[in-house]
Amino acid sequence: MNNSDNFIPLNPTTFSNEEMLQRSRDFFEQMNERRSIRKFSDQTFPIEILENIIKTASTAPSGAHKQPWTFCVVSNSDIKSKIRAAAEKEEYENYTRRMSDSWLADLKKFDTDHIKPFLEVAPYLIIVMKQTYELGEEKEKMQNYYVNESVGIAVGYLISAIHNAGLFALTHTPSPMRFLKKILNRPENETPYLLIPVGLPAENVTVPSLKRKSINEVMVRY
Repeated sequence: MNNSDNFIPLNPTTFSNEEMLQRSRDFFEQMNERRSIRKFSDQTFPIEILENIIKTASTAPSGAHKQPWTFCVVSNSDIKSKIRAAAEKEEYENYTRRMSDSWLADLKKFDTDHIKPFLEVAPYLIIVMKQTYELGEEKEKMQNYYVNESVGIAVGYLISAIHNAGLFALTHTPSPMRFLKKILNRPENETPYLLIPVGLPAENVTVPSLKRKSINEVMVRY
């Protein structure tokens, strides 16, 4: 039996079918405009905007409500330079040795290589850390559950909130990303999950001409 002291009323906001349809359509149209960019402006913006975005990401569901994530926000130019140098070192190995021919062929349409100036140009970098386990008050290990799934959902919220605020981002994975943990001096229970530059687009920026899969390609009804 549930302990009533652990529960509070939900008080949900509800809509008619017509309102739900319109809201779902409007949100799709908004998110369908989202694009990743690799050329950022160095124009900054108030940190409070990122705080609200990260608070939104932190509303994501997580296994046993452990919230196994940390969002490290970097604006310091020296730290960004260190991150870029380390990331480009790993990316050089990726592009010259680790990636298969088919992988490199799939990347050609993005006109990208191991050089990553956006890591210094973008005003903010968000390094998403997953907490593989929780540290108690005595530094004892406490189990977290469904960590990858939980952090992945939170990143989805994060990217949506970034777009909703009128900002742009790139999901960057210069794997292996152990260098991020070292540069940022993060605790032993955290592992780098994703590196996301955030900002406004550079002047006259362009993006690849891409086509999203149709609803019939991504949804199956039973």
